[in-house]
Amino acid sequence: MVPIHDENPTKITPYITYILIVINVLVFLHQITLSDRELQGFFQLYALVPREFTATLEGITVNQPVPEWSTLVTSQFLHGSWMHLGGNMLFLWIFGNNIEEQLGRLKYLLFYLSCGVLAGLTQWFFSINSIIPSLGASGAIAGVMGAYILRFPKTKILTLIPVGIIIPVKIPAYFFLGIWFLQQALYSVLSLDVPNNIGMESGGIAYWAHAGGFVFGAILGPLLGLFSRKKRR
Repeated sequence: MVPIHDENPTKITPYITYILIVINVLVFLHQITLSDRELQGFFQLYALVPREFTATLEGITVNQPVPEWSTLVTSQFLHGSWMHLGGNMLFLWIFGNNIEEQLGRLKYLLFYLSCGVLAGLTQWFFSINSIIPSLGASGAIAGVMGAYILRFPKTKILTLIPVGIIIPVKIPAYFFLGIWFLQQALYSVLSLDVPNNIGMESGGIAYWAHAGGFVFGAILGPLLGLFSRKKRR
């Protein structure tokens, strides 16, 4: 299922959402100027590498100029392909503006980055010895989606559903986001038993980060004022 837009207009200009999208795009444009070797080095430096993060926690010095803990943030702005970037930015464009309006800009930025950090830690927890770099905005965006399903469960999402042909259908957010979360949770659990076939170890998809980000977003959103009735300007 591919979302196109939601029927949930805002009264603000979601500057933080726009800025996050621009930063992600600019970083990716830089990535595509790098050679394959340079790109691998770039990922090794700025993406979250579970084994290196584990080594840091154990007091082992990792010979890198960028502190390993900082990759919990920098990894959120890296993407592996145009499709990876485009899919993430589409979801952020659709769901981010409403959460930004509800939380206010500064809280929203804190919320977004915190969800990304917690999503990264979730992925690390289940793959502490992996040498595969974990990267992408999807963990943070999953947090936005976790908050969205709580605050706007009945909002209609125009969605493209492929059933032989592509059919546009309006479905409630609780159904669209609920199905998405269940898929991520299922693949996360399956990856425990088949680490070489499903998940970050083989396909570069950090399912635990997605599931974790969604759950933490549903927790942090209300704590930061998701249900506040105060109008945001």
